[in-house]
Amino acid sequence: MRRITTGGTAANAMTGDEQRLRAVAKQLEGVFVQQLFKAMRETIPRDGLANGGAGEEIFTALMDERMASHVPNQWDRGIGESLYRQLRTALSPANPAPASPGTDDKRTS
Repeated sequence: MRRITTGGTAANAMTGDEQRLRAVAKQLEGVFVQQLFKAMRETIPRDGLANGGAGEEIFTALMDERMASHVPNQWDRGIGESLYRQLRTALSPANPAPASPGTDDKRTS
């Protein structure tokens, strides 16, 4: 199966703030996936025969954490990307555009 991506040149032109925002959005997406895995595991009925106790709980929590850090990297348009696109507009522009002539508030009479 081939992964479809959207252009690679835009990622090279990101500022430091945009790179940090993208990384934090990916981390938040990982936390969401980890909580999703945890909620899914809680739906599995436990019987007394195959209960691994505290060791199993620690293992599954660590496994979920590890998987949650890798799964979002497989998604091109996940929650992290949506958060990044929405919050990117709040970043201050690196090179603000100069005011165009004729837009100042000078009045000529």
